[in-house]
Amino acid sequence: MTTYPVSPNTVLANALSHAQDVLTPRILDAAPERIVFVVGTQINGAPHIGTSLVQSLTFVAAARLREKFGVPVEVQFAALDNAPYTIVTDSPTGHRYMRTYAHALGAQAIAEQIDALYRPFFAALSERLAVPYAVETYTQQQAAEHYRRTWLRVLPRMGAARWWLAPSAGVAHLRVPCPEHGCGWSEKYAQRTRVTDSSLDLATVTAECLHHGEYEVTIAPDSGGYLDLATLYRNLVKELALSDTHGGTLSVMVKGGDWVFGSHLVDGALHAVGLTPRQLPARLFCPQIVTDTGAKLSKSLIREGREPLPDGAAPWMLDTREWPGTTADYVEHLLAMTDVVLSDPRHFFRSYSASEIGRMMTAPAARSAPAP
Repeated sequence: MTTYPVSPNTVLANALSHAQDVLTPRILDAAPERIVFVVGTQINGAPHIGTSLVQSLTFVAAARLREKFGVPVEVQFAALDNAPYTIVTDSPTGHRYMRTYAHALGAQAIAEQIDALYRPFFAALSERLAVPYAVETYTQQQAAEHYRRTWLRVLPRMGAARWWLAPSAGVAHLRVPCPEHGCGWSEKYAQRTRVTDSSLDLATVTAECLHHGEYEVTIAPDSGGYLDLATLYRNLVKELALSDTHGGTLSVMVKGGDWVFGSHLVDGALHAVGLTPRQLPARLFCPQIVTDTGAKLSKSLIREGREPLPDGAAPWMLDTREWPGTTADYVEHLLAMTDVVLSDPRHFFRSYSASEIGRMMTAPAARSAPAP
């Protein structure tokens, strides 16, 4: 029987009886008719253990809060298919250009990738915990009228928000991929991308294409070009859109622990465009998996040969398809581990080394018991 992790006390852990209680003030204040837990990941290959841990904790936290407050819950998986698929440098200018997974692969291939790599895992968690879920790609999200109207409403206030979204240069990266014959290339850092005209119903954007030179794109609530926003910018618009949702729904943003620092900037941008503290989204930050140096476990750096696989880690941690068992077996091991992580706030509000996660995933787990 494996022993529980030895976790130090913290200010936050000391204030809670259960980790999910960190959301109680927001739930009591909003008195929602339902709670939607929004968890996203980039669709840039097979998921790794960090992604699986956050997603499984999302389902378990949702189930526990449903039991505590008696309100329906749902998990919404945001499949970020606007992740860079290819990045190149234009030699004459030094500008970087990119194509997203959505533009490089197309909607059908993206759907097949989600069906193959994510839906079986989500379906197993959903069945095991009786928590429904939905999947929405970023391509679908940016095409939705409410999202686009929210962005159009933000544009006049970007003067106040832009330094929160890009503190080093004050330029929040807006990308509108070239529409020429399905080209799809855009300036990664938006050096020459400009909003030349905007209203509550329309925005005109000019940009430079790697292959086709200058072009112009119109963004309307129900039509127009592809609206690709850099990470902090995208979260500003998404969370602002969710704050406007009527019907008694409380949205909870679930993220890995590495998002703690970035969310301070998003909150600053949300305040800058007019949100009050009560309107800010509720958030739950999950434990981060780190290497022996304390850096976040990065499958990209390891696959590029820039960092070795940490001692005690296994290939399945970088590609969950390598797990030596079925999806159902993988889910059971994850749920046993989340039972441990959620058994005491000290175990939740911390990071775990890859080797410790490997031990917890592969050894039999004791039932939940509070730390002394």
